Amino acid sequence: MLYRKTYDSPVGRLQLVASDQGLSAVLWSEEDGSRIRLGAVQDVETHPVLDEAERQLGEYFAGRRRSFDLPTDVKGTPFQKTVWAALAGIPHGETRSYGDIARQIGRVRAFRAVGSANGRNPLSIIVPCHRVLATGGRLGGFAGPLSTKQYLLDLERQIGAVR
Repeated sequence: MLYRKTYDSPVGRLQLVASDQGLSAVLWSEEDGSRIRLGAVQDVETHPVLDEAERQLGEYFAGRRRSFDLPTDVKGTPFQKTVWAALAGIPHGETRSYGDIARQIGRVRAFRAVGSANGRNPLSIIVPCHRVLATGGRLGGFAGPLSTKQYLLDLERQIGAVR
């Protein structure tokens, strides 16, 4: 069974989805479910995993958290999971290109596949797909609005400059 809770964040309403094992998705409010197929979801007001995700996201947006420590329960191919693990390793306030990630996972020519896996990242913000930029540093390859991607990058740069 999956459970869903809505979180009102500085970048809009987010849908937090979890199983009893861990966080399964952080979705943008305008998503229709075609990017990440989850199956049946029950709306709840409280759930231990969702409550903790909401708390950590609040700390992140307040500038008091640079990484997340949450149990996860995501579905994906082995390649996608490899890409998502690489994304999770991008330090707060830094960015990488699709080519950088492809080289990091030992698949030099797979930068387009990396972009596709990046776009299917079920844990937006938690697994920082917003830290991946297209060629020449352009924004792109993001499931949410590009203005949100820019907001997250600016937030992290601002927090990095303060500390």
